[in-house]
Amino acid sequence: MLLPRPAEGAEGPYDAGYLPWLEMTFHAVEEPITEPVAKLGGDPVWLDEPCWPVHPGTGEPLDFIGQFPVPAEPGEERRMAYLFLSYDDYETGGMDPEDGEAALLIQPGGRIPEFAAIGPAGTKGRSLWRFGADEELVPVEFRIELTPVPDEAERDLKTHGIVDVDNYLGGRPAYPDWAGVKSPWRFYFCLAGTDLDEQYFLNFAHGHGYAYLSPDRLEGRFSWEAA
Repeated sequence: MLLPRPAEGAEGPYDAGYLPWLEMTFHAVEEPITEPVAKLGGDPVWLDEPCWPVHPGTGEPLDFIGQFPVPAEPGEERRMAYLFLSYDDYETGGMDPEDGEAALLIQPGGRIPEFAAIGPAGTKGRSLWRFGADEELVPVEFRIELTPVPDEAERDLKTHGIVDVDNYLGGRPAYPDWAGVKSPWRFYFCLAGTDLDEQYFLNFAHGHGYAYLSPDRLEGRFSWEAA
C-alpha cells in the first residue's frame, strides 16, 4: 500500500511524495481484469459512474492507458486513478499536463480537472494497444505487479541522480530535465515510453511519463518528457 504521508516532508513534485517506492512489472492476462486493481489496458473498472474523457479539440475519446491505486491510510476509502491519453499518427498526447490531451481521473470522490473534456454518457474509447504484424492496433491488458525497489536503487538516485527502474509508484522521481508541474503537486508514478515492437505502445520520445496528485489526492495531472 502507498501511504499518503510524504517522505522527508515532501511538498512538491521533486520530492519522494509517497512511500514505499514500488517497481511496476507487467504481466499479460488471459482473462479481462474486472476488479479495481492496478493494471494497464483492458476496460477501466470504475469505482463511480463511468467518466470517459475526450480530446478537447476533436471530441475523439482518449485511449484508456491504465488504472492505479491512490495512496491511502489503512481503513481509508479505496480510490483509483485512471489514466487516459490522446493518440494521433504515432504521437501520444500529454506533453502539456493541462491541454486536455492527458487526463488522470480519481474515483470515487475525485475532482474533474477544469481542462478535461468529458464525453456524454456512454462514451467509450480504445484501451491500451500494441502494433500488430500489419501495423493494426491490437488491444492489450496487463496485471501490474508491485514490488519494493531495492535499497541500492535509492542510493544510486541520491548519489548519481539516476535510477535503473523504468516504471514505478511512489518514491523519488528521476527527471531528465524538470517535472512539468510545480508545487503543491506531488509525484505519484512514472511510466516509461515504448517502441513500435514492444508489448504496448506509448510514444514519449524515448522518455517517461510522470503522474502527480494534489495534496488531498483528489485530482491528478500527467505529462511526459523526452529523453
